[in-house]
Amino acid sequence: MKIGGVETQVELGGFARVTSAFKQYAGRDDVLKLHAGDANTGTLYYTLFKGKADADMMNTVCFDAMSVGNHEFDDGDSQLKSFIDHLHAGACKTSVLAANIRPQIGTPLAPKAQNDYLKPYTIKSIKGVQVGIVGLSIKNKTQNASSPLPTTAFEDEAVAAQRAIEQLKTEGIRHIVLLTHMGYEADKALASKLTDVDVIIGGDSHTLLGDFTAQGTGYTASGAYPTQAINKDGKPVCIGHAWEYAKALGEMRVSFNDQGEVASCTGQASLIIGDSFKRKGTDGAWAAVDATTQQQIAAAVAADKSLKMLSPDAAVSTLLQSYSGQVDEMKKEPIGSTADALCLVRTPGESTNRSAGVVGCESANQLARGSDAAQVVAQAFLNASLRADIAIQNAGGVRVPLPAGTITMGDAFTVLPFTNVLVELPLTGQQVAAVLEDALSAYLDAGQATGGGHPYAAGLRWNLDMSKAKGERFTSIEVKNRQTGSWSAINPAQTYIVATNDFIAKGQDGYAAFKPIYDSGNYVNNYLLYTQTFVNYIRTNRTISRPAADDYSHQSVITKAGVKLN
Repeated sequence: MKIGGVETQVELGGFARVTSAFKQYAGRDDVLKLHAGDANTGTLYYTLFKGKADADMMNTVCFDAMSVGNHEFDDGDSQLKSFIDHLHAGACKTSVLAANIRPQIGTPLAPKAQNDYLKPYTIKSIKGVQVGIVGLSIKNKTQNASSPLPTTAFEDEAVAAQRAIEQLKTEGIRHIVLLTHMGYEADKALASKLTDVDVIIGGDSHTLLGDFTAQGTGYTASGAYPTQAINKDGKPVCIGHAWEYAKALGEMRVSFNDQGEVASCTGQASLIIGDSFKRKGTDGAWAAVDATTQQQIAAAVAADKSLKMLSPDAAVSTLLQSYSGQVDEMKKEPIGSTADALCLVRTPGESTNRSAGVVGCESANQLARGSDAAQVVAQAFLNASLRADIAIQNAGGVRVPLPAGTITMGDAFTVLPFTNVLVELPLTGQQVAAVLEDALSAYLDAGQATGGGHPYAAGLRWNLDMSKAKGERFTSIEVKNRQTGSWSAINPAQTYIVATNDFIAKGQDGYAAFKPIYDSGNYVNNYLLYTQTFVNYIRTNRTISRPAADDYSHQSVITKAGVKLN
């Protein structure tokens, strides 16, 4: 990033620094500490310790409330219960909130009553004034892309939110905060549907808000922090998001008038950085700065409200070390390299750059090709299957971008952190087209701007027009012959073998056309962890790169708004 206008290498984020940031508020009676969900999965810490390490880290902050993210359900209701048990093992007892989730009584999350583990709201006192905090979880995405029990009911987010707000009003609560895991665009839309809501603190979309122009083009924000919207009453609503993966902290300051309405909201999302810096010398090599430059950088950071320079909390660092030894041994093994940055995108044209800060990915979200990372993962699937004609991977199953350079085992398991396996299914060309249409419809026709179910493929390419109706979005679908390398139009009547992960093969994430084939048992399970296919692909090739332009699944893209991407 740039600090004081000069490119500077710096450590970014880490939970030990997050704890240091929150400790700066110790002793104050005007602070709510909120976590917007997705504490689980995505790292080797979860792979090895199944939520205990995550809960231990969260308890060093002692959040007032947490909303339930879709990834809290990745391993089902029982695992979420186990995580909450770990979270409540200490003194904090963080309230876990989800007004629109109703577990069936007698299931893990509701052994005796529906509110045993998930509560619709909690009430906190700020300077003697009661504030209601309502939790909301994204409905369709959690049901389609995670693994909740079939008996766990998910309600429309706006309906559940308004009901909780009305219940709080009957208790005399005039100030309402929604703690959501729905995404930035969904939060803006939600605000206009509700009465009496004042603040929305959200997650899910990995959105950075605020002004980060001083740090360079790699840190492109999606809007102002806070973003101001209008609720159904015509009153202001203040919306805050603070990016991803313990890299940033959002601080919102809200004032109310005598009628209990928002009078003003200000604030800043700040990148959390360390105090060790490197800059390029005259020889072009990165090196630690001298004492004078260190002081100059520290002064520039102190003057920039979008940066917080903090040392890791010592106690948290010690706690983390009790877990990190096993993780580090696995993570540090090099398995190959990538010649190009493999950028991360869900839906081409989306507003959030999920690869912010990765050199070579500055405008990746606005390019027609979409996700390099998901494209390469699909290619790894195809290479791992001797029989498959094509391979399909859902965008949301690929979690982080990869910068150019060495790739370690830890990188691979961070890119693909889940426990899915590779399966092969026979589909006609007509069914392949239906799979693609279903995947987009699951989020676009549900009013979502982007979705984890967005498809990427190897050996399969298309033109995409998201402004069209379902059934008309994918055209010029072509299949690549694995022997000759030639492309030809997909044959609706021909049967193709499709390699994919067992998660979407079961119909999850919107892939409905896969489900009857999987349920019939007419598939081959390779029992190969999908992450291992990626590891094997890298090891075999030693150095990987972005695919050739003709091999990208997206050959042409028009966005929902009718904008043609390059």
